[in-house]
Amino acid sequence: MSGFTFHLPGSVLRDRAEMKPYYVKLTEGLAARGHTVGLALHNRETLLAEVAASTNFHIVDHGAARHPRVLNTGIAYVYPFWNLDPWGIRALSSIAEKPFDPSSIDKEQAIAFTNRLRKRWVIARKSRYEQPMQRVEVPADCIAVFLQSEGHRDVMETCHLDLRQLLKSLMARADPRAIIVKPHPRDHDPTTRRFLNRIAGRDARIRIVDANIHDILAKAAVCVTINSAVGIEAMMQGVPVVLCGKTDFHHCAVTVKTPAEMEAGLNRAIATPWPHDAFLYWYFGMNCMNAGKETLVDDFLDRVAGTGFALSP
Repeated sequence: MSGFTFHLPGSVLRDRAEMKPYYVKLTEGLAARGHTVGLALHNRETLLAEVAASTNFHIVDHGAARHPRVLNTGIAYVYPFWNLDPWGIRALSSIAEKPFDPSSIDKEQAIAFTNRLRKRWVIARKSRYEQPMQRVEVPADCIAVFLQSEGHRDVMETCHLDLRQLLKSLMARADPRAIIVKPHPRDHDPTTRRFLNRIAGRDARIRIVDANIHDILAKAAVCVTINSAVGIEAMMQGVPVVLCGKTDFHHCAVTVKTPAEMEAGLNRAIATPWPHDAFLYWYFGMNCMNAGKETLVDDFLDRVAGTGFALSP
């Protein structure tokens, strides 16, 4: 049978109780079928050497390694979906380069699929990070801005505009609409808060809020972010999205790469009838792994076989 090595965080190797259900299902499912399964510490510096020294197929948690016997995996923005990808996860995944053709997507399947997403996230008012349940009044037809922590490595690697450039380019527009800004819950940098308070004091359109993501989106004319998962959540509500960073879900949004592009980008996003249902079905249902499906192990093995790796019977 085939051999698999899962490269996981040290916390999992120290305590198997820390292993996410996705990995439990895969490792136990593969072992039950007779495959050899090993666990290793994910070390970015030594990973490719470890792969080269082995004949196993390698699964890398939060990886961005490229090798014929490697697939990188991680949460694909919202549960229960995971990237399992030859390039990386989320913004770095190969989905970014795949063509999306909404006319090829079954409309009824797409609607049913996206309605299930809406029920789990929008109607339940839940997100990747814990959200306030208390409702806050948000101005209608606002520009909703969702910030990310610039201390996060993946954000700095993939952004076209940082949060200051993003906000200043919005403030430079002659647009009376309210600009609702939600800081990232994990951004504890005091300089960010001082900057936000300063610009809010100078521009009456800007309002800093810590409201529930879905309550803000329900009133938004457009969602602006670097490459946050909130872009996906905006699509669930049919809200146009402007991205200011590299993503693998740019197909159904406008990407702005310089402050000078913000005006035209925002207008184009608002004016475009986006096929959100078809896209969400294509992205998650057709390009990601569903950890909740009973066929997870079979789907995993199909993805491995698709790389050209010869699975032993």
